[in-house]
Amino acid sequence: QVQLVESGGGSVQAGGSLLLSCAASGYTFSYTFSWYSMGWFRQAPGKEREGIAGIDTDGTTTYADSVKGRFTISRDNGKRMLYLQMNSLKPEDTATYYCASISRIWARVGPNIREADFAYWGQGTQVTVSS
Repeated sequence: QVQLVESGGGSVQAGGSLLLSCAASGYTFSYTFSWYSMGWFRQAPGKEREGIAGIDTDGTTTYADSVKGRFTISRDNGKRMLYLQMNSLKPEDTATYYCASISRIWARVGPNIREADFAYWGQGTQVTVSS
């Protein structure tokens, strides 16, 4: 069973930075992680969960307009890790952040980073940005 565990959340002032990490385990073989595209989602209180960043198996990245130019998604297949570097944080970035693994091998995230395309989810890590 695939397990995803996020870390790195916390409280920061507007304009600050945070690095979120996601440790993946439970794939059939250690290299299988590299076969799956990955994504970061977030959910603010009272709002639906939204996809904000995705990275395909070949390293192609996709971002929501709300974070483009400020956030960077990356992966280390050897360590089975997913990262989200968040810079120039704004109060509206306050949310619970989730990492997720796409459902199908070799499938691409796509421009809309759809929640329905992802099968495995972490428990989330809270990010709070104060003004």
